[in-house]
Amino acid sequence: AGSSNYWEDLRKQARQLENELDLKLVSFSKLCTSYSHNNSREGRRDSSDTTPLLNGSSQDHMFETMAVEIEQLLAKLTGVNDKMAEYSSTAGVTSINAALMHTLQRHRDILQDYTHEFHKTKANFQAIREREDLLGSVRKDIESYKSGSGVNNRRTELFLKEHEHLRSSDRLIEETISIAMATKENMTSQRGMLKSIQSRVNTLANRFPAVNSLIQRINLRKRRDSLILGAVIGICTILLLLYAIH
Repeated sequence: AGSSNYWEDLRKQARQLENELDLKLVSFSKLCTSYSHNNSREGRRDSSDTTPLLNGSSQDHMFETMAVEIEQLLAKLTGVNDKMAEYSSTAGVTSINAALMHTLQRHRDILQDYTHEFHKTKANFQAIREREDLLGSVRKDIESYKSGSGVNNRRTELFLKEHEHLRSSDRLIEETISIAMATKENMTSQRGMLKSIQSRVNTLANRFPAVNSLIQRINLRKRRDSLILGAVIGICTILLLLYAIH
């Protein structure tokens, strides 16, 4: 009973950490998405709006804080999984209940998915921040050139418009790629689930061949009874017609 309670406590800890990680990763992804949008809006309103709701430095601080929190949760979940693995490898446990190994593998898969999602989102955020820093530097150079030389001609305006168009196109391409990647991951997941279901069905069919044979015989008998019943009804109908004619 004590070992069973210990295993259940570990499972509760794992589920709680997984729920916390799921919420944190959703917020982390939203922060990454809003970072680029906020910076693009700030770039368009630099000349008229000097009090943005959330500037880049605030988002950078939020990003660093949230990343540290997620890393700590991942470390705690890894520790719980290690304890579960240690418990499941205890002498006699594996042979008594193979379901423990299935549960452990499921929690390992969840941990792997969360770790992969965290690193992917973190890499995307850093790439966006580096790109925004570079574009901000270019924008400052342009503004410095305009203010230093006093030139504000048609060529500069066309260059700025073209630069903004390129940024918009780049953002649309990234969003399209993200949607395509998410669709691919969902299709891969669904294909894996279908393969697992098919494998289980085949296993059950191979394990219970007598059941399949019995079902086939029942189907054949039902089909034969239907044919006999149809023939009787047909004969009775013909006799009734002959009787009505005479």
